[in-house]
Amino acid sequence: MLSGIKVLDLTNVLAGPFCCHQLAHMGAEVIKIETVGRGDLARQLGASKNLSSQLMGISFLAQNAGKKSLTINLKSKKGKEIFLKLVKVSDVVVENFRPGVMKRLGLEYDCLKKVNSKLIYCSISGFGQTGPMSKRPAYDQIIQGLSGLMSITGRDGGGPLRVGSPLADTVGGLTAAMAISAALNKRPRGQAIDVAMLDSLLTTMGWVVSNYLIGGVIPTQQGNENMTSAPSGTFQTGDGLLNISANEEKQWKALVHHLGCEYLSNDKRFMTRDNRKKYRKELKIELEKFLSKKTAIKWEQELIEIGVPTGIVMSVPDILAHPQIIHRDLLKTFDTKNNHNEKITVMRTGFRVNNEPTNVNYPPPSIGEHNNEILRELGYTENEISEFKKTKVV
Repeated sequence: MLSGIKVLDLTNVLAGPFCCHQLAHMGAEVIKIETVGRGDLARQLGASKNLSSQLMGISFLAQNAGKKSLTINLKSKKGKEIFLKLVKVSDVVVENFRPGVMKRLGLEYDCLKKVNSKLIYCSISGFGQTGPMSKRPAYDQIIQGLSGLMSITGRDGGGPLRVGSPLADTVGGLTAAMAISAALNKRPRGQAIDVAMLDSLLTTMGWVVSNYLIGGVIPTQQGNENMTSAPSGTFQTGDGLLNISANEEKQWKALVHHLGCEYLSNDKRFMTRDNRKKYRKELKIELEKFLSKKTAIKWEQELIEIGVPTGIVMSVPDILAHPQIIHRDLLKTFDTKNNHNEKITVMRTGFRVNNEPTNVNYPPPSIGEHNNEILRELGYTENEISEFKKTKVV
């Protein structure tokens, strides 16, 4: 879908790389601009010390497949010259430095648009380019805490909890990819996009925020319960945990009929949706008496057959091995030929096109892997490239 689009990826670690990961899988040519000798910090992160020592850390591998790597010293005069040549022939620049860094380098949007008036320039930061918090450094957990997300995650009285994956980073990256894709459709092209991780995460909390803004309800921790309905949450079975979302009246009645506790539908505490929400703790106790008679897997099979939305609580290894994920072809395995010399499996994107998964053709690059190729395309000679390497311009 983005075939013919060239993206310069100046980002590090997760939010920015995850944005460009989406663009690469949509067909864009993504050139990752990295610091000479060190590269993306994510190259040193992840569970494998061996891969991290080779600057191919698992955290880097996760969202950089299909990209090219070019190392440039953007603080040097020659480095800036190379970068500006690339800007002239590119469609998008994505950066996730702290606000002000690109300006100090002399590479902010106002400068780059003089080189390429059609350039789409996307900045991703914790708090955006403006506002009293804009200069503050930000990491995923900082944003989760400030957004209020941690205050509503976990069990009542158990203290705030962070979501177990870096949600603020990935939501920020998805927001940026969506905005860039829209900007590519605009005519004439050429604009600056300002993505804040805090804003992005807050906008995903629409129901919670609106219940407060419009309904006056202060959000609280709900544990594994769905605040909008009951029975809707996580239940203990004879073996394993089971999520049940009997949100509709017909689903509630089908549930209690199948479990053999139809009398609960005549209990005044549970006769209406609002009453079931009010007495959800008592309802949970009653339902678990019957759910304890079978395993979570068995209940899942039976309840799905009668139209009650149900799902077992799975581990990450279990869901990755599940036939549904295999059928969707969500994982891609590369037989790598670069420094680490082993097979790696990474995820694609969360959508398919014309019933086919999104795809990139080559694995995450080793640092500076495409220096010669890209510099030649820009018209530099072999002697010039050698000189750039000697002087650490690239």
